Amino acid sequence: MTRSSEWQDKARRIRLLALDVDGVLTDGTLHFHSDGQETKSFNILDGLGIKMLQRSGVQVALITGRKSPMVTRRAEALGIAHVHQGREDKLIALRALCEALGLPLADVAYCGDDLPDLAAIRAAGLGLSVLNAPAYVREHADWVPNRPGGQGAVREICDALLASQGNWDASLAPYLDDLE
Repeated sequence: MTRSSEWQDKARRIRLLALDVDGVLTDGTLHFHSDGQETKSFNILDGLGIKMLQRSGVQVALITGRKSPMVTRRAEALGIAHVHQGREDKLIALRALCEALGLPLADVAYCGDDLPDLAAIRAAGLGLSVLNAPAYVREHADWVPNRPGGQGAVREICDALLASQGNWDASLAPYLDDLE
């Protein structure tokens, strides 16, 4: 799905990117081990995209229906301060976060992949979904990146937001070698 000029206008306003976890930051697969432990896999591309977005001044939040120590650890590693676990009521959680941060929903992008995310996708200033979400969820999003959740979709979102806000060159600069 291409990004329209309307998408670009909405993206320029974004001050908070709120993300679901399972199916967005992961591929949605849960691994349960015989000792009762649960594991998830996170994509390193997404992590760097989140860090770059945060350095540009856009805050990042996680709003997830499950509770998981892996989510806590990943959020800590990425410097994500706003982590809301055990929240099936994604829109209520998003509104409370916006109120706490003094942000209108128009300044928020929300990315989710399933029915518990639908109200938040529709209410956010920029509603996003991922390629692996059901079509009936994706159709409500302003944009769906080309990569599925857990495989770089969040990085694609972060890169697109950075570019739309005019921060791409500054975000890329620290990674370019100065050959002079």
